[in-house]
This record gives sequence, structure tokens and C-alpha cells, in this order.
Amino acid sequence: MLKSRWTYYLVFLACLMPLGYLAWMWPQVRINRIEYVARFTGDWTIGFLMASLAITPLRRIPWLNGLIAFRRTIGLFAFFYGLLHAFHYYQFDVQWNWDIMKEDLTIRRFFIAGMAALLLMLPLAVTSTNWAIRKMDGKRWQNLHRLAYLAGIAGVAHYLWQGKAATMYPLIYALLLTLLLGVRVMLYIQKSRRQMSVR
Repeated sequence: MLKSRWTYYLVFLACLMPLGYLAWMWPQVRINRIEYVARFTGDWTIGFLMASLAITPLRRIPWLNGLIAFRRTIGLFAFFYGLLHAFHYYQFDVQWNWDIMKEDLTIRRFFIAGMAALLLMLPLAVTSTNWAIRKMDGKRWQNLHRLAYLAGIAGVAHYLWQGKAATMYPLIYALLLTLLLGVRVMLYIQKSRRQMSVR
């Protein structure tokens, strides 16, 4: 069921739904529209990124193995919403003012972490095509795509350091990322032990 073409189309459409909702809400937001869009796109960026990272441990569950077919799509949508998040800020918030941009990216850790997360996702998006996967051997491709975890760390730091009114969401994402990293380490240790026992 998870591997059917129609399921893929449904997942793709579901990933577009936040954008459709934002377009629908746009004329209805009267107060601080810039802040609303920034938070909305930022929340969905980190949400999709966490979802893509969660697929690796979830696929270990037999009936969820088919989730791997959607990891690439979900990861690409994380990058897509991240681009929207960054473009909205530079276009509408600072209006491409170089002095403000320079200050943001050299002094303010909140923006440095956000840009680091986006730049870490860039090579993952570029190499997500079947052509790129064929050109890179499997080991190199897997090693490169572990940057997603660093992007997750930078994204959570960006959220935690934003300096706005405290909410539970950054802490929830931080705990989720810690759990995913812990699972990843455990899987790596188990794999290493199996390889050693074979030798």
C-alpha cells in the first residue's frame, strides 16, 4: 500500500497543503503578516526535516518499511519551505538591505544557524535526483546525506535562539532531534557489532 503510485501522489499533495493553507490565510491576516508568514514557513521547514529524519528508524518497523519511498520527497519539501522562509525574510523583512544582512550573518547567531541549516540542505537537494545517486557510489551518497542531521541541529538552534516569546515547540523539536540522533547512534553501534562478529 505505501509503495503504490497513488500513495506517492497523496504524500506529494499533502506536502503542498501548508502552502495552499498559507495562500488562503494570506488575505485574512491583518496584523503582523510578515511575522506570521516567517513563523509559518519556519515551522513547516523544521517539521518536514524532522519527518524525513524520523523515517530512517521508523522503516525498521516491518509494516512501515515502505516509508523510505517518501523520504526524498519530504526532505525536498523541507528545503523548499526553507527557501520560502529565507526568501520571505530577505524580501519582505529586510528588503535585501546589505548592511542588515551582513550584520545578521556575521553577528546574530540566530540567523547564522538558520543559514547554516539551509546551506547544509542544499547539497542534499541537489544530489536527490536518480542521476546524482547513480553518479555517486552508495557509500558516498549515504555519507553526504548524513548532513541532514547537522541541518536538523542547526535548524533547532535557529528556533531556540530566535529570542521571541518562549514556546514549547523549540524544546519539543530539540527533544525529538535528540531522540532521533540517539536512535541513529544505537543503530550504528548494532551494525558495527554485527560486522565485528562476522569477522
